[in-house]
Amino acid sequence: MLKTFQIKTKRHAEMQDITSNLEEWIYESGVEEGILVVTSLHTTAGITVNENADPDVKTDMLMRLDEVYPWDHTKDQHAEGNTAAHLKTSTVGHAQTLIVSEGRLVLGTWQGVYFCEFDGPRDRKYQAKLIASE
Repeated sequence: MLKTFQIKTKRHAEMQDITSNLEEWIYESGVEEGILVVTSLHTTAGITVNENADPDVKTDMLMRLDEVYPWDHTKDQHAEGNTAAHLKTSTVGHAQTLIVSEGRLVLGTWQGVYFCEFDGPRDRKYQAKLIASE
């Protein structure tokens, strides 16, 4: 099963928790055991798994990525001017593979799945492929 999700980002850089959207879809599918692959359909937005209890984790991650990949680096040559967003996406990754067990994502106590926007705000898409096991 493949599903395309729509997401609207509100800021230039942000991390939106998409865990509940994915878990709702898994529940509706009736799949109890399997694998879920989640992928961003963009070169300037990624998918990651990280802490979802303390919002400062998102703030710190975005701040540190900005430190490593500043938006206005004088040596960047990409004509669109968003080299930093491409680098951040490659660092975070465009996809995550997750285990589904007993109809739920297998995540640690504090973990969530995030859509990471690095060149917003924009209307974005991400896809999830649910592969049921027997």
